[in-house]
Amino acid sequence: MTETKKNNRFSTLLTGGFLVNPKVLKHWPYILFLCGLALIMTTSSHNAERKVHRIAELRREMKELNSEFIDTRSRLMNESMESKVIEKVNAAHLNLQQGKQPPKVIRVKD
Repeated sequence: MTETKKNNRFSTLLTGGFLVNPKVLKHWPYILFLCGLALIMTTSSHNAERKVHRIAELRREMKELNSEFIDTRSRLMNESMESKVIEKVNAAHLNLQQGKQPPKVIRVKD
């Protein structure tokens, strides 16, 4: 091949002139179909990637909230212990005393 044919083919490739070649024109529907599939595949992969990131974010948030729940529950249990309640009542000077007998359950019958 001569140098001018190689340069001509290269310039045709760069400018996109090969796309209007009569031999290529009959393949345009197939080329457009493949381009459409490529766009759909790209969109689908981006959506899947976005969902993966969202799931990871929600799991991280769930772990954080679970830790906060456990911490709050343990603080509540510590604060509701009888000794802590008596200590707070005495500190508030409410003059309440601890009962000598355990509380009785009152049941009302219908």
